[in-house]
Amino acid sequence: MCTAYWKLSVRAEFSAAHALRNYGGKCENMHGHNFRVEAVVRGDRLDPDTEISVDFSLLKQDLNAVLSGLDHRNLNETPPFDRINPSSENLSRHIFRGMAPLTKKRGARLCSVAVWEKETQSAVYCEEE
Repeated sequence: MCTAYWKLSVRAEFSAAHALRNYGGKCENMHGHNFRVEAVVRGDRLDPDTEISVDFSLLKQDLNAVLSGLDHRNLNETPPFDRINPSSENLSRHIFRGMAPLTKKRGARLCSVAVWEKETQSAVYCEEE
């Protein structure tokens, strides 16, 4: 028997500058990106009145709440990236951990957060229960 559920995703963007410490290439210099972020959540049931799992506008609100602390910042000076490298991998984990408790309050589970620095490359962070 299969387990049935829905996966919903929302996307947002933020702009920020960063320099990758110990990189040994040109990305070790300060530079900027228009980062694209996608959050995927899992919903196991539908609201009996609306027949939706989680309102997309609420998921966007949650994602934007986390991204607001990163937007138009020098990430190397923004906690926790003042201590850890502001790589796409660390960004995706940071956003995931900021958004997970928000989606849980909405009755959904955050499955993954992907961060793109540009169209052709992304890092995806997931946590299994």
